[in-house]
Amino acid sequence: MASRLYTWGRWAVRRRGRVVAVWLLLLAVVGGLGIALHGKPSTEFSVPGIESQQAQELLKKEFPQAAGGVARVVLAAPEGDRLTAPEAEAAIAASLEKAARVPGVVGVSDPFRAKTVSADLRIGYADVRFDRPASEVSQESKDALSDAMAQAREAGLEVEFGGSAMDAKTEVGGPAEVVGVVVAFVILALTLGSLIAAGLPLLTALVGVAMGVLGVQFVSRWVEMTSTATVLALMIGLAVGIDYALFIIARHREQLADPEQDVEDSIARAVATAGGAVVFAGATVIIALAALAVTGIPFLTVMGLAAAATVLLAVFVAVTLVPAVLGLFGERMRPRGRRTTERAPGAWGLAWGRAVTRKPLLVLLAGVIGLLALAVPARDLRLGLPGNASQPVDSTQHKSYDLLTEGFGPGFNATLTAVVDLRGIPAADRTSTVTGLGRTLAGDAGVAVVAPAVTNADSTLAVIAVVPKTGPDARATTDLVHRLRENAPTVDKAGGTLYIAGTTAAAIDVAGKLSDALPLFIAIIVILALILLTIAFRSLLVPVKAALGFLLSVAASLGATVWVFQDGHLNGVLDIPSAGPVTSFLPVLLIGVLFGLAMDYEVFLVSRMREHYEHTGDAAEAITQGVARSGRVVGAAALIMVAVFGGFVFNHDPIIKSIGFALAFGVFVDAFVVRMTLVPAAMALLGRRAWGLPGWLDRVTPDVDIEGAKLPGREAAAVEEERTEQVVAVS
Repeated sequence: MASRLYTWGRWAVRRRGRVVAVWLLLLAVVGGLGIALHGKPSTEFSVPGIESQQAQELLKKEFPQAAGGVARVVLAAPEGDRLTAPEAEAAIAASLEKAARVPGVVGVSDPFRAKTVSADLRIGYADVRFDRPASEVSQESKDALSDAMAQAREAGLEVEFGGSAMDAKTEVGGPAEVVGVVVAFVILALTLGSLIAAGLPLLTALVGVAMGVLGVQFVSRWVEMTSTATVLALMIGLAVGIDYALFIIARHREQLADPEQDVEDSIARAVATAGGAVVFAGATVIIALAALAVTGIPFLTVMGLAAAATVLLAVFVAVTLVPAVLGLFGERMRPRGRRTTERAPGAWGLAWGRAVTRKPLLVLLAGVIGLLALAVPARDLRLGLPGNASQPVDSTQHKSYDLLTEGFGPGFNATLTAVVDLRGIPAADRTSTVTGLGRTLAGDAGVAVVAPAVTNADSTLAVIAVVPKTGPDARATTDLVHRLRENAPTVDKAGGTLYIAGTTAAAIDVAGKLSDALPLFIAIIVILALILLTIAFRSLLVPVKAALGFLLSVAASLGATVWVFQDGHLNGVLDIPSAGPVTSFLPVLLIGVLFGLAMDYEVFLVSRMREHYEHTGDAAEAITQGVARSGRVVGAAALIMVAVFGGFVFNHDPIIKSIGFALAFGVFVDAFVVRMTLVPAAMALLGRRAWGLPGWLDRVTPDVDIEGAKLPGREAAAVEEERTEQVVAVS
């Protein structure tokens, strides 16, 4: 692989103008398509086959009026006043009359007739039902609904909005994300010792991530995907794009420190060595993200494939556009002398490598115990989907949640929907069946209120609203959903079918589905790590050590995420509105992404160790030299990842916030504790045994040569490059 990449790198340098022009043309084409023909992201995390989804599909088919999106208008009078005051009641009636004329609205409830006013008459709500699913309600209709309530606001009432049709939009590009990129630039400048060199990884990464994100938006015109998919593609694409370019540029500048080193040959060798590691590491990230498809959950599959496509673009950019741009800058990329700032990191890396290998067993035990301590909170991991309580405290969704809790109790925001399919029950028995079910549901100790049943036109479907006593994130509510579903056999015997659905039940179902998929996904990832690293390093113990380290990183990251988001620590510092279950798909996503990134650092660090070992046969010195030569760049790459992911921690969207935190913490722990500390310690304990491979396995394992040990001489490379040019010309 190294030889082919060397030839490819020389070709990209010699055709640098054309390569840059092609990338700019592709960016323009993909950007134009993404901007002009983009689709509309979905806000629903639906999973086929789960009970709540089956109920929703049944409602769409048999009772469409009950399946449309709902905007809940929450009204609150000032302290000491009532909604029943003549002026307030008139303003509410006038505003709701205007709301009924908003395009797409098919029904508006009257809070006074429907008795949806609190006991003290200060807080009430009206449900505005649309003729289409919540994800299809246009922003224009939402804005028109907000404008329709102007008269109620003028009367001194507080008006807030909740409901499925008023989900908050996911937005990126705020100050925190920009600060993350600025921090990345500073790290690049300190690492590379040149502002020009520091700017190149950002420039090339932006080309790749722009194409990836805009391409995802274009595809969303035909493939349903959540807004989180685009943000994840941006987050991961930007981070790996910067890192991959950094590895190649750093290797190029290291080689150019030799005054006799030819620029073109240096670029080609950087692509062959560091670029080979980029290709291999990028492949692990891509495979890990694509492996999200094994969960069988469509929105997660699409999310993983979107991010994987962006990473693939980052790899292509690194091995084509980066060498072409380096060719454009030529001699300006050569370091001016051996500066102290360039020697110090190598000396620091050498000292660190010797320190952690002096007493490797002690270092290993301390590190493992520390990571296991961080992982302890993960034992109480609870999964769910963030609701309005998780939205920013100044958002209308959060305010509506607080008002409804104050007026009607914590369980009101967790309202469940019992959907009863009556088609198999004789018409004469349907009413008694539904009435009996209502009494049974109301008899549960965890139920506060059961509303009267509502049936469709031909009485083949009944809908019963069930209000729990506890909130949507409470464990008692999860237990209640399971208990209510235990009533299904009673309805089944009568010939009907009972479903417990609603937003809260859907979140519980999605969490359960993902929990079931987690063990299989972890097994696939670990096996994948063993196979890929065995091929990369022609070793059996190195992959086992890498996989165990990866599991420790995941456990520590999940523990920290539970401690912060579920247990409620650091809420003020990180601007987290309320504690609650961890986003249901975060563990799967974290495992997939962190696996790829962990293997990045493993490949870049251990490949340098193996390169030294292949040349000297000294296993102990190979460890310290590997840390000395790669530690600076790996550390910088990890800090860049942390800066980019950390910028998303301050995003207002609760899902993006938790993903950013988990990835930032996970990358930091994996890079600095596992790869830079535990890996050298473990390698020191293993000694020469680390590089052993059984004979039968050695014969069947392909030799990919990611260290570039078999690079051709310059003359052979020139001949091979001429051959490549002829092939490209013909194609």
